[in-house]
This record gives sequence, C-alpha cells and structure tokens, in this order.
Amino acid sequence: MNIRPLLRIVFFFIIGSLCLTSGCKEAGNTTQPYAKMVVPTLDAANSRWFFFTSASRPFGMVNLSPDTEVNGAWGSGYRYNTDTVKGFSHVHAWQLAGPSIMPVNPDLLDQNRLFQDYYSSFNHQTEKIFPGYHQLMLDRYQIKAELTSTKRVGFHRYTYGENIALLFNLNGQKGPSFMTDGVINQTEKTNLITGQVTNQPTFRRPKPSTVYFAAKFNIPVQKVVQDATSGDYIVYFEKNTAKPLMVKLAISYTSEANAQVNMQKELPDWDFDQVVKDSEQEWNSLLSRIQVEGGTTEQQQRFYTDLWHALQGRRTISDVNGAYPDNTGKEFRIGQLPLDDKGTPLFNHYNSDSFWGAQWTINTLWGLVYPDIMDEFAQSLMQYYKDGGLIPRGPSGGNYTYVMTGASSNPFIVSAIQKGIIKDNLEYTYQALKKNHMPGGTMEKIGYEHETNIGGGLSYYIDNGYVPYPLSDVIYGSHQDGASQTLEYSYQDWTLAQLATKLGYKEDAEYFLKRSANYKNIYDAESGWMRPKNKAGEWKADFDPYQIENGFIEANGAQNTWFVPHDLEGLSALMGGDDAAATKLNTAFTEAEKLGFTAGTSHDRETHPEYSRIPINYGNQPSMQTAFVFNYLNKPWLTQYWSRKVVKDVYEGISSERGYNGDEDQGLMGSLSVLMKMGLFSMKGGCSLDPQIELGSPVFDKITIKLNPDYYSGKEFVIETHNNSDQNVYIQSANLNANELGDWHISQNDLVNGGKLILEMAGKPNKEWAVKK
Repeated sequence: MNIRPLLRIVFFFIIGSLCLTSGCKEAGNTTQPYAKMVVPTLDAANSRWFFFTSASRPFGMVNLSPDTEVNGAWGSGYRYNTDTVKGFSHVHAWQLAGPSIMPVNPDLLDQNRLFQDYYSSFNHQTEKIFPGYHQLMLDRYQIKAELTSTKRVGFHRYTYGENIALLFNLNGQKGPSFMTDGVINQTEKTNLITGQVTNQPTFRRPKPSTVYFAAKFNIPVQKVVQDATSGDYIVYFEKNTAKPLMVKLAISYTSEANAQVNMQKELPDWDFDQVVKDSEQEWNSLLSRIQVEGGTTEQQQRFYTDLWHALQGRRTISDVNGAYPDNTGKEFRIGQLPLDDKGTPLFNHYNSDSFWGAQWTINTLWGLVYPDIMDEFAQSLMQYYKDGGLIPRGPSGGNYTYVMTGASSNPFIVSAIQKGIIKDNLEYTYQALKKNHMPGGTMEKIGYEHETNIGGGLSYYIDNGYVPYPLSDVIYGSHQDGASQTLEYSYQDWTLAQLATKLGYKEDAEYFLKRSANYKNIYDAESGWMRPKNKAGEWKADFDPYQIENGFIEANGAQNTWFVPHDLEGLSALMGGDDAAATKLNTAFTEAEKLGFTAGTSHDRETHPEYSRIPINYGNQPSMQTAFVFNYLNKPWLTQYWSRKVVKDVYEGISSERGYNGDEDQGLMGSLSVLMKMGLFSMKGGCSLDPQIELGSPVFDKITIKLNPDYYSGKEFVIETHNNSDQNVYIQSANLNANELGDWHISQNDLVNGGKLILEMAGKPNKEWAVKK
C-alpha cells in the first residue's frame, strides 16, 4: 500500500490545525508555522558537539539540549542512535561547553554511587522536538523533561511522580572542553543558586573560559550537597508533587551578577508555554523571510531545516547589558559594547567557528535575506580588532583560535561593504582588513598557531608567489598545506583589491591584484592540476591529484584545482580554453556522481581510501562552488544540470542517518543547500565592485524573498519557474521585471530593488540562452 498520499493529507491537516491555533493567514498571504516544518534530527546520528540544537533561539548564548555522548568535540552532544541521556547542557558552542543538569529521582539511586550512576534511557517514540523546544521521557525515573529558552536563559519543566532532585554536572569532560572549578554558591534565597564553571584550554582555544550561571526554581530548595570526588552537586527540593519543577538557568561569560541580569531582563516570569510560543514566533519571523511553493512536502521540510541551520551554530557571548568577555589581551577583561540612547547594545558579540567557505554560503544568503545579521556579525568581528588588534577567523571564549587558514573573515566583511550593508568607518575597516594580509596578520598563522607567525608561509607567498609544501620540518599548527594556502590567499587578496579600488587606494589595489594571480604559480600544465611546490620551486614528486590532504586542506588536488573563484577566465586559459576546462570539469562530475558527490556520508569518512579519491566533494567547503564554474566556462546548462543533481543526491531527505554528508560547519552547508535550491549563487563571494548573483536551477515553483526595508529599497524579490520538475531542470528563457534576461547573473543591487524573475524550464538544455557568441 502506498501511504505517502495519506501521510501528506495528515501532514497538511496538522499544519492546518496549527494555523487555527497560531493565527496563520490564508495560504498566499502568509504566516505559516515554518518552525514546525524544521526537522531538528536531520543528520543527528553523525552529530558533533555544536551541530545539534533544539531548545535554542537564533544564535542563542544558551543552546539547551540533551547530551547522549559527552567525550570530545566530535561524536558528542545529541547523537541520535545513542539511547541514553547523560544530562541537559546549556552551552554547545565552538570549543565551549557549560553547566549541565540531570533530573533524577534520588530514591531510586544508590546513594554511594549517586554521581556515577545516574544516566537514563529514553525512547524517540515519546520525544517531541521543534526549534525552541525539546521534550523527552527519562525512562529510569519516569520524569517528563521539557526544555525551551530565551537567548540567554534555559527554561526547564520537569513533570514527575514521587520525588525529584537535580544533579549539576559542572566538572569533567563536556564535549570539546574539560570542565573544572565548578562551584555552586547557594544564596540567602531558598529558590536561587549561583555558580560558575571553567572550560580549560584546548589545542584550539588557548585560554580558559569561565561560564557563570544563576538558577532559579519554582519549588524551594531543601539542601545542596557536593560530591567530594567529582566536585559536582545535587540539589534537593521540598516535597511537592502537585506541580512540575521548573528551572530558569541564565548564563554569562562575565559574572554571576550579569547572569542574574540576563534572567531578570529576558525571563522574569514562569510561563513556560508562552516562552515556547515566543521562541517559535522568533524562528518563524526569520524562516518566513523566504517562502517557497511547489516541490514535495519533504523538500519543503528539508529547505526550512537547512535554512534553520543557516541561522544558528554561531553563538552570542555578550550579556543583555552589553558586557562581554575579552580574552584577546594578556589579561582577561570585561568589555562593554557601545549602547544606544536607551542603553541597549548596538549589536551582540559572538563566538564562532571559522568563516572558511563563508564566501559561497552565508556571504550570499545573509547578505541577501538577512543583512541585519550580516551587519551585526561584521561589527562583532571588528570589535575583536579593536580589542586585540586582529580580525579573527574564528573566535572562541572572546579570544582568537586561528582556526583553519588565511583571512577567511575578510571576504565576509568586504562583501558587507560592497553590498552597502556596512557604510561607516570604511577607511578604518579597510586598514584592519589589510593588516590580516600583511606580516603580523592572520595570514602568517596556520590553524591554531597561537605563539608563532610562521606556519602560514606568508613571507614565501609574498616573495616567491606561493606557499611551499612542505614549509618546514616543524609543525606549527594544523592545515600546513601550501597549495591550498596559495589558492586561498590569492582569492582573499583579490577581495581586498576590490575594496581598495572602491576606496581609492590605487597602489594597494594594484599590489593585491598582482598577488591575487599567485594561483598561477602552482598550476602544473603538464599534469593539468594545481600541484604543490617545495621551497626550491620543484613540483611535488609522485604527485597524485586524488590523494587527500597532501598539500591541500581537507581536499585533494583534483578538488582544489577549481578554487580560483576570482579569475576563472585565467584558470580556463591555463587549461586550454573554456571547452577544454568544461570537458575536464564535466568528467570530474561524472566520476563524482558514482560516489554521490561526497566522500562518504559523514565528515569522519573523508580520509578513508574508499571515499577520499573523489574529484568533487560536496560534503566539505573546498568543492562548494564547482557546479557554478560552468557558468564561467560559457556552458550555463551544465551548471543547471549538475547543481540539480548535487541537490538531489546530497541535500535532500530528512533522515537522522545522513543530511550534509560531511562537515556542516555552523550553517555553511545549510546555507549552500538553501542557495542551490533557490538557484542562486555568488562565485566571487559578493566582493566585486558590483556584486553579482548567478543563476542555477531552482527546485521550487515559486520562491519569495522578503527584503529587509532597513537595508533595501525593494519589498520582495520573487522567482517563478514555469514547467519545472525533476526532469525539467534547464532554463529556456528568463524574464526579469518584464524584460528579457539574456545572461546568467543579476546584479545584487537589481535584485534587492525588488521584482520578479520568471524562468521557463524544460527537459533539454537551451544552449543558446545566455551563451556569449
């Protein structure tokens, strides 16, 4: 029996019922419960510490969710196939963890092993998850746990039978961090406790980071007991089975007092259900900025799940009053963000994984749909510069981590300037960006190189036109792969040259434009691939373009050869022209399709021999742009064909067993998936003097982008596809605002002025459309 039609009827009945209770308008006028379409368990079987989110607000300081595994940054957090809850942690961030709570029935536990034997099984059948809410049953204690949050406060509701106590896990391994010095300070009030716990330094985060907290309960505390061995605590309550136990736990990276301020400002009351509704409304307000019609129900669910991932992962670290932790200097200090006339911070400060690959993902998505978010993140990155003298490429705990390589945050800020999102202090910002490209900047540092400035190989790049591989016998950090570094620096130099041109710095523009051609120095005409060179200028011997991470960062030579987004015309010329380059790339896609376009179905499989020898890997950042390279090789129909193939094989489905087939770094893969499904891309990362948006092949019949009136003059931009289907992936003609569009790109400015793009689709390519004669 085919039950899909029945399931679809049931789904729309549920959605309709939700609209009755949530005040949704008629279809076409709109506010649908987009948050309810998100599937948080997508790819959760392959989760890592900061990947899974449930009871969290967009970019929330608090990221409250169950932990089924707690050891290490990888393979920890909420792992779908592990059926044991080990606590509910409040921080799941890049290189950071925080206080964890585990509700227990102390009467059912061996008092001598209270702090060692407290885990509980649970069943997905009794679990309910949507953005801003997580519910499950702790089978061992028959306690129903419900979680929600504001931006800085976790809110718990525990419904129980006979007795309940809370185990505060403040010490030991929590994801990427070893937690120490966990302490609870019981106040004179019987329903409030405060405390703190410290994340010890890691290989990636070189300084300790303390998380302060304040917890308030709706039932009076009877006593607090500390375990002499672990240093953890258990909080007992007065017997009261008539009502659920509710807990508000606010955090701060600056002080216990500010944790209490965060609680008072964001969550003064005890209305749990209202907080759940408020959270859903906040998610809906962001998700509804893109409204899609057509496709299957599952495709729409996956689209909004991807969009949800694009709006999380990177976490707030500043308090509601603007206080924030500054760890960029020799001594820790509490910084203060600038305030408006009402005493409200002008922006939030953030913890973030690397912006490595952001040029093809959040640069475009945020810059088009969420310019307010892009603005705020750019200001946060500049705050690090004001405090520590460098724009970070991935800060954690208010400090530099030097994650990945290059100056990956620079194109993000350049893009925001070129799009008119950042308009003030441009000369000051330019000088900050320029510093990253020169001796003393982040380009000198390889991944996690905290104490030296050698591993980046910048001096060789400047003097010799490339970064050698190997650089030296000394390993200074991670990702010391000269060929990739050369390609990355070349693109980033080009982006800075564009900004220099805009601001009238002619000499700088010429200098960095010249450096941007350094990619040519590692192209080996004989083999036809980018190839590492040693210090003597000799090609790497026994070069295998399919061997991963042998001069290339999280990629192989076949994949990284196409990393010349700023000068694909130049790359094409090196390869013998557009036809030769397109044939080479088309062959690579045909070969990659046999492995599903990814190196396995999770990031930990990328280096396995059976997966790694793939010429294109859409499970990691270095290959993100490849389907859109065909546009630049005068064969846009191949961009349309292969981009739809990749979406179908890599970014469809809502299974917990797979989803991104690789490394979903804090919204980068989610953003890429969203853009490809809308048929939009920006090869140069939005850093051109006139940023361009390029066309692929949209999945949906209609896509409406609600434009932010604080930044853009247009009300909305609509993309309509006629005769679209899984087979009809080729653009036959395009019409923009009633005018024929004879090209495969649109100016960002034209797009944000609003209007409608109509694409006529068919099952065969129109090789005449948008092809230069």
